[in-house]
Amino acid sequence: MKRLILIDANALIHRSFHALPPLATKKGELVNAVYGFTAIILKVIKELKPDYIATAFDLPKPTFRHLEFEDYKATRPKTPEELTSQFPLVKKIVKAFNIPIFEKEGYEADDIIGTIAEKVSKEKENLEVIIVTGDLDTLQLVNKKIKVYTLKKGITDTVIYDEQAVKQRYGFGPKQLVDYKGLKGDPSDNIPGVAGIGDKTATKLVKEFGSVENLYKSIEEGKTSLPEKLKEKLLQGKEIALFSKKLATIQKDVPLGFDLEKCRLEDYDKEKVIKLLKELEFRSLINRLPQSEQERKELENKTEASPLELSKQREKEIEEAYQNKILSEKLVQLEKELIPVLEEMEKTGIKIDVDFLKKLSRRITSKLKRLEKKIYDLAGVEFNINSSQQLSEVLFEKLGISVAGLRKTPKGVVSTAASELQKLKGKHKIINLILDYRELIKLKTTYIDALPKLVNHQNRIHTTYNQLGTTTGRISSSNPNLQNIPIKGEWGKEIRKAFIAEEGYSLISADYSQIELRIVACIANDEKMIEAFKNNQDIHKITAAEIYNIPLIKVTPEMRRQAKTLNFGIIYGMSIVGFAEASGVPRTKAKEFIEEYLRDFSGVAEYITRIKEKAKKDGYVETLLGRKRFLPEIKSSNYPIRQAAERMAINMPIQGTAADIMKVAMVTLWKRLKKETDNKARILLQVHDELVLEVRDDLIDEVSKITKEEMENVLEQPIFNEVRSIFKIPLEVEIKAGSNWGELIEIKS
Repeated sequence: MKRLILIDANALIHRSFHALPPLATKKGELVNAVYGFTAIILKVIKELKPDYIATAFDLPKPTFRHLEFEDYKATRPKTPEELTSQFPLVKKIVKAFNIPIFEKEGYEADDIIGTIAEKVSKEKENLEVIIVTGDLDTLQLVNKKIKVYTLKKGITDTVIYDEQAVKQRYGFGPKQLVDYKGLKGDPSDNIPGVAGIGDKTATKLVKEFGSVENLYKSIEEGKTSLPEKLKEKLLQGKEIALFSKKLATIQKDVPLGFDLEKCRLEDYDKEKVIKLLKELEFRSLINRLPQSEQERKELENKTEASPLELSKQREKEIEEAYQNKILSEKLVQLEKELIPVLEEMEKTGIKIDVDFLKKLSRRITSKLKRLEKKIYDLAGVEFNINSSQQLSEVLFEKLGISVAGLRKTPKGVVSTAASELQKLKGKHKIINLILDYRELIKLKTTYIDALPKLVNHQNRIHTTYNQLGTTTGRISSSNPNLQNIPIKGEWGKEIRKAFIAEEGYSLISADYSQIELRIVACIANDEKMIEAFKNNQDIHKITAAEIYNIPLIKVTPEMRRQAKTLNFGIIYGMSIVGFAEASGVPRTKAKEFIEEYLRDFSGVAEYITRIKEKAKKDGYVETLLGRKRFLPEIKSSNYPIRQAAERMAINMPIQGTAADIMKVAMVTLWKRLKKETDNKARILLQVHDELVLEVRDDLIDEVSKITKEEMENVLEQPIFNEVRSIFKIPLEVEIKAGSNWGELIEIKS
């Protein structure tokens, strides 16, 4: 089967704009929607491998629906200028890839897509159509030859709907979705539907009668036993139901000149695309570009890329970062020295206990079944817990839990996202069970069942490290991401037990203790924080005593927890609302705590003011070693965009300096291990402030000592000569060892 991809551009652009934080170029041009759209297109081309591709756009003029119903989409807020300004840039991206654009006055992108999909699926026997969209409106088009690829969450979590998937979600087939909307309406498009008919009733009626027309025929002929009140509602709303169905129906007869052959995914001018991506500062997307025919042929005649070629690619990225003034000269040298370290880590990988994960999967499945039963018992009905729509019905309609303070989805349904369910804790026993169930499902699918599929013949798993993958300079991990392996809770610890050492070897974990708090104490030259670290005191307890104005001895564990949240929240630029939600205190109290904190730790308060002013003046912030992050959006007139940039300005010099320190430590430790252990000790993983090593059992004490020395004394390296005096407190590293990552025992120096 050949494959045609139809892109619903407007839906993807809107989804990207709302899913991604404000991203701006150095010129201050907002590009988050453009970035998200481009990332989705590249993901689609890579995953779905289309033979043909086309994209449809809405035009900013009324459609036939607006002419028939003046209030169509009237409740939607006006598209902000920050989004409208990005549409021409999206079209530039589409044209650079030689993807045809279709738009027609009087019609929506959905109608164009419906027309093309209907036409080609009938005319071409061996052609499959996949619609790529950010919403579910086109699900009504799904049939044996047409599928819908859409986004579940953000811009990376995707799902493909075929006929069976639609039926599983709604309880009826794709064609009946317009009947469902005719009865229930669609708040996002302001389609009215029948007054008093909600999701549950509409679903039941569609299942029973098949269509709006059949429903009314049965009522009028007296062939239904529906309750009288319901029949009365339906009869009063008959015209509205039929009209709403018409509004919701995607047109399949748009006058359109469509030639499939002109949509063939031909080779595009890669240099032109790369130039555009660089202009937009989307350098991370360049490596995701699909290969041209010439590149594919070259690869067919070559084996795997050699280490030398990979090194050259990394060196090229480093050079580009230097040319773009992101890296200082000393950092260029550091990043180049880091290349062989990362390449050896990638090649070595880490061993996985596959049998352990299989047993864990069985245990977690059992736990999920028990949770399911408890949830069903409390709900009084069995339902699909993973369906947000069904869950919403059970919680807010059947159980009558208050929806006060909960946000709604774009479709007008009360959200059941984890952040919203957290607000309902304590209001009903079912809430905690659902949160537990979701967490277990995520752990099972993301890690427990996924990791065994990624091991090689030696049961080792290999990640890819991107040393310039984040704006702060932190190393990122992908395919798979081993930096996101959970650490908290019973099951997180269990998953880490699956990461094991080879026979005769052990794992050593070396973790910088509170490195970011130590850095902020030094950069801000905050006397109280410096004194606390010098005296080896509990910084969170000290903070609690300060903000509560009580002696240390009276600080409770809960006070310490709130102070810990505040300590880290301040350096991440956390707002009053953010701190209130994270710590569980009321907003008024949160405001008092933050104000008290900034009075008590005046050095930190001065740093925050100083760094924001510097960012506004210079347009960037930087680490102590000169790694820059440009923040043109800090001058934006849009408050949320400006506020987000201010948070980045506060955090980047701290987190970025921690990243620089880690990179120097990795290089020096790697060199020393090479020299003194004859490859019997190797760095396997870098996870945030932690390194994981694999060490021969008889060298555990020696390597622990070497690792602690190199990581704690890293500031003695020449690269820190000019800034060493800023560090008035020592770095501390905690060393642990064991046969697996989940059961490590601290090794005291």
